[in-house]
Amino acid sequence: MYMRRGRILLPFYILLFTYLSLAQNVAPGGPGKDAQWATAGKQGVGTSATLESKVWFTLAQGVMTEVYYPDVTVANVHLLQFVVVNPKTKTVETEQDDAVHQIKVLRPDSPTFQQINTAKSGEWTITKTYTTDPERDSVLIDVRFETRNKSLNLYAYYDPSLGNSGMGDKAYSPLASMEVESSYTDPAGKTAVKKADANTGIGSDDNGMASAVVFSSNISELNNGFRGVNDGIEELRKFGTIANPYNAAGKGNVAQMARIDSPARFTVALGFGKGEYDILTAGGTAARSLTKGFDTCLAEYEKGWSDYVKTLPKVDPKYQAQFNMAAMQLKMLEDKTARGANIASLTVPWGGGANANENNIGGYHLVWSRDLYQVFTAYMALGDKAAATRALDFLFNVQQKSDGSFPQNSWLDGKPFWGSLQMDEVAYPLIMAWQLGRFDKATYENHVRKAADFIVKNGPKTPQERWEEEGGYSPSTIAAEIAGLVCAADIASKNGDQKSADLWLRTADDWQANVEKWTATKTGRYGDGKYYLRITQNGKPDSGDKIELNNGAGFFDERDIVDAGFLELVRLGIKPADDPLIAKSVKVIDQVIKVDTPNGPGFYRYNHDGYGEMDDGRRWNWDGKYTGKGRLWALLSGERGQYELAQCSSVLPYKTECLSPALARLNTMLGFANEGLMIPEQVWDKKVTPKKIDKQFVPELKFGEGTGSATPLAWSMAQFIRLAVNIKTGRNLDTPKIVYERYVQGRRSP
Repeated sequence: MYMRRGRILLPFYILLFTYLSLAQNVAPGGPGKDAQWATAGKQGVGTSATLESKVWFTLAQGVMTEVYYPDVTVANVHLLQFVVVNPKTKTVETEQDDAVHQIKVLRPDSPTFQQINTAKSGEWTITKTYTTDPERDSVLIDVRFETRNKSLNLYAYYDPSLGNSGMGDKAYSPLASMEVESSYTDPAGKTAVKKADANTGIGSDDNGMASAVVFSSNISELNNGFRGVNDGIEELRKFGTIANPYNAAGKGNVAQMARIDSPARFTVALGFGKGEYDILTAGGTAARSLTKGFDTCLAEYEKGWSDYVKTLPKVDPKYQAQFNMAAMQLKMLEDKTARGANIASLTVPWGGGANANENNIGGYHLVWSRDLYQVFTAYMALGDKAAATRALDFLFNVQQKSDGSFPQNSWLDGKPFWGSLQMDEVAYPLIMAWQLGRFDKATYENHVRKAADFIVKNGPKTPQERWEEEGGYSPSTIAAEIAGLVCAADIASKNGDQKSADLWLRTADDWQANVEKWTATKTGRYGDGKYYLRITQNGKPDSGDKIELNNGAGFFDERDIVDAGFLELVRLGIKPADDPLIAKSVKVIDQVIKVDTPNGPGFYRYNHDGYGEMDDGRRWNWDGKYTGKGRLWALLSGERGQYELAQCSSVLPYKTECLSPALARLNTMLGFANEGLMIPEQVWDKKVTPKKIDKQFVPELKFGEGTGSATPLAWSMAQFIRLAVNIKTGRNLDTPKIVYERYVQGRRSP
């Protein structure tokens, strides 16, 4: 068999054991324990800067967690870790549970992560460095095992969860015997030729999706079993070795183990494949990457990212490494096939609840129009107009419905996942189109006009606001609608459709004049009683109507629930930064939803939020069996910084010291990032560490640091970029000029 790819010519032979030949040694006890996703508190996320390699890895708790392939919506791994065994004492220690974890970012211009796990017993240290092969669908791990106790044995433990499901997998070993000869040009420009035995490996598949793990070291004691039943861990604890390994297991929640015969230094290659010959493809991919070599793959990986980072703006050196990582993470979250589709996060918050047996959990690896708009603004701040254009093209050409609206979220093909409608998500693409200068007739007639007409017909009320929970009159949603209509009106005028332009401007002006009437109370119990509310169901903020908060939080007077969404009125150019009601409302949110953390002030989405861990540390439950409490959201500190920057911009003559409040918010976001420079969705808000932490999903909860929700979050990373560039520029670049000129410079008022 010959496979040609670029300069690579690979003859190889694969002997695959089938279930028929292994039937005499198949693991009993299926399907095993319920499958679960790993923690969403990732410390590292990596993929090649190339489009050819369609594999993404995530790191947390000292191990590799979900690996995505062939796109950013399909998770295929629960975890891959190493297990250390003393066969004499039958002591079994795992990286995840029995080690102190450290992660390092090895370069400021590449997502090169190194995990250092030191045994709590002091017996061993495992150092792992990660890369992907920029040419192939494989992850490579350079592993160093250090110990003074030469009697210790090292095992690889691999838990596949193919096709977004932990059930239905089959596992077998030995996977293959491969001899691979490859020729390629190395980074120095020299032609290198290698011939190597890829040894044996372990493989798994599930309905046309497969993974294969191959090792540079010989392996033995290959076991395939069902997780929690006969996956090898219990036998190691009982006997100190896997004396009777199973050659196959399935269908179910399978797990695989293999002893590393020469563990001091070796390479692991995890390859993927899909289609009729999925196992053959996965095994061949892993073997070719292994033969190419970790160092060569890493050099290509780092050059690709270094070249990208060279295109990024320079900010203050204090923030540059975080800035670079945020930009690289946004680039990673764009799918490599469905171009322009940036997902919210490569995570399933809190592991997705009780189990991951079925493949219907989207988690955060979906596309929201709102989140994509936030990413778009970061791309514009970075000067990456091409990426910004791809984002808008995805929204218009893939997501947009025939009536002009957009789904709450969707898969990469535009198929909706959740079924609600959020009016700000209909408006944001209009702002994007204007900011990109997309004034052509086709864009206008096929997309802009349809969306603007939909807003006029269905707004200003929204079935759900930006927190995706409540319907009614929302200041943040109305702000987006007004800005979207003004932008759409200008595009209409440029296309000779003045009738539509006039209608949309009249509507925008009316809503701008009435947003206070609909959403600001005069009889509230905070401050002097006058402030913006989170939302009103009927546009009557002083009626005392009760609102039922989502996530089981209960019923409250609308006047008692506040958020900072009204700041969008300033950021989008609809209200001036010195507006008196805005100022009063800022004081209220500081009173009600601000918490001072060791890293600076953070803010809740709104008071009485139920979307977050319990106070005792138990994770938020996707099944809705108990109510949690929403924690601080990192991005809200950045939004507050943009408001303070808007205040600064309105002060004449302009003084640089005016930037200090916004800079403080940027410092807060910097502090919220973890060791891997990942900025979270939520941040823990308590000084006391809770006692009932489910360590599988939330390894620790520290005051002012990320929780088990979603880390990194694209919106958070985008907000950091946006604020950093805006501070450097001295103004909010994402404020649509045409909206600002109409309502702030023109000083239109109710």
